[in-house]
Amino acid sequence: MNKLSTALAVGALSLGCVGAYAADSASCSTVKMADPGWSDIAATNAITSFLLDGMGYKAKVDTLAVPIAYGGLKDGKLDVFLGNWMPAQQGFYDKFIGAGDVTQYKKNLEGTEFTLAVPDYVYDTGVHDFADLNKFADKFHKKIYGIGSGAPANVSLQEIIKKNEFGLGDWKLIESSEQAMLAEVQRNVKKNEFVVFLGWTPHPMNVQIKGMHYLKGGEKYFGDTGSVYTVTRKGYAEACPNVGKLLSNLTFTQDMENTIMKTVVDTKVSNADAVKAWIKANPAVLDTWLEGVKTLDDQDALPAVKAKL
Repeated sequence: MNKLSTALAVGALSLGCVGAYAADSASCSTVKMADPGWSDIAATNAITSFLLDGMGYKAKVDTLAVPIAYGGLKDGKLDVFLGNWMPAQQGFYDKFIGAGDVTQYKKNLEGTEFTLAVPDYVYDTGVHDFADLNKFADKFHKKIYGIGSGAPANVSLQEIIKKNEFGLGDWKLIESSEQAMLAEVQRNVKKNEFVVFLGWTPHPMNVQIKGMHYLKGGEKYFGDTGSVYTVTRKGYAEACPNVGKLLSNLTFTQDMENTIMKTVVDTKVSNADAVKAWIKANPAVLDTWLEGVKTLDDQDALPAVKAKL
């Protein structure tokens, strides 16, 4: 009998232990996660994947649009999504979390910004607010550059256009991937052309785009400042309490995420390699992330994960 089987058998002698041991059996060994194609979630998914690998689990990350990710959580086809940006995703909160179909489990990042932004030369002309955009409609060609179709921020911008708020009723939202949007913004910046786009922090764009400024006025849709939460399928932490414990420990910082993302952009390495390098340089963070966490075979997770460095 192997160590895991022995642990299961011994655990079964006590009702208080049955749930904990059974939950971290093969049914929990693969953790299904979503990535909407955002650089920040790619970084935090890579952190989580590295930790899970060291613990003897496997992270399965699928690239999914945000609405599909929430649907997958509701249907039990997905376990974890680290990118519940609030208040930008209030609509998804109401539809899935507020309805009790998905669990908002843990705040993993705070102090975020997520709203429309412009480069410094546009800001210097007086574009400081959503209400200023239409004064320069011709210079902007009445275009707002958003991210992937179905993203909550795009939905908010479409609502603004539909309601003709800020006089933007005849403007057009250009939807594309994060990478394509940023490439278009950079092309406009190089030519000193007027451009307005969805911006957020943490993200390398905050240093890559010349003098980037966030606009005021959109707080009704985007909030003034926000937080990011880990969300799970309903009952996941109870079904898989050891992974649940890890997720409850996992919090990130702006500096951490920005450093990892900048490494990926500047050195063209993978998120996995950038994460490993960052953890090697900051190993004390493992003490917090892995406190009270076990490997799949019920050993202390901290030395097992450190061995992967």
